[in-house]
Amino acid sequence: MPVLMYHSVRADPPPATHALSVHPDRFAAQLDALVELGLTPVPFGALVAHWRGVADLPARPVVLTFDDGYADFHTEVLPRLVERELTASLFVTTGWLADAGPADRAGSPLDATLSWTQLKEIEAAGIETGGHSHSHAALDAVRPAVLGDELARCRDLLEDRLGRPEQVFCYPFGYSDARVRAAVRTSGWTGACAVANTLARVDQGPYGLARLTIRRRTDLPTFRRLVAGVGVTRHYLADRALTKGYAVVRRTRASLSARPMLSAKPTLSAGPTPSPRPTPTREQDRP
Repeated sequence: MPVLMYHSVRADPPPATHALSVHPDRFAAQLDALVELGLTPVPFGALVAHWRGVADLPARPVVLTFDDGYADFHTEVLPRLVERELTASLFVTTGWLADAGPADRAGSPLDATLSWTQLKEIEAAGIETGGHSHSHAALDAVRPAVLGDELARCRDLLEDRLGRPEQVFCYPFGYSDARVRAAVRTSGWTGACAVANTLARVDQGPYGLARLTIRRRTDLPTFRRLVAGVGVTRHYLADRALTKGYAVVRRTRASLSARPMLSAKPTLSAGPTPSPRPTPTREQDRP
């Protein structure tokens, strides 16, 4: 099943979000293509519930997800969804929100972000909202206490301000490991999505469902093939190779940072103490 990952939809995005943005006109054409192809957008939570055996889905479902909580969701995405009576899932970084209080402000958003009032309007229009951590931290690289705080603050703020239980989560940068997924499950989220750039499948489990990246350069013919499940592996071959390579780098970093320092034992010698040799510089820890 195709689960699509968007970030920003605007005509003039800043450099930081440009590559992962989509022009509003192209986004509208993509929505029209979904309708023409007979695909029905459903919330991410509905997919999780269906694969848990507690909900039905239409014949040809597709999920539209939007990460981070940029302000253009309210101005560009929402009107186009409402016009076509379609739905989506918006994953919000709570510390990035425009009107987050001083005690709640965290992280560094890459563009203008939504407000709590806009989030309420978005939910009232039938759009699902979910968590995307509190500060957009790389959750697989933080200490357990920080991980717990990122999940708890995000969930508590969303539930308190929107007045309903939170259900679904999205990993910042798509990074997760067994520890992070267990923490998300323990925190009460019913499901979570990563990236992976392959079709979502039930055997991925509810806390590791894959998504397909939609970029500014994703033209309409390519989009139509991807949502039909045609040529997905070939299209994302370079992305998946980079993902695997960077995963090795991240595991190496984690291993090196967790390795205890070994104390050198003094050596008895009858002769003079030799001069210390310089330690060679290693570049393996760089991405």
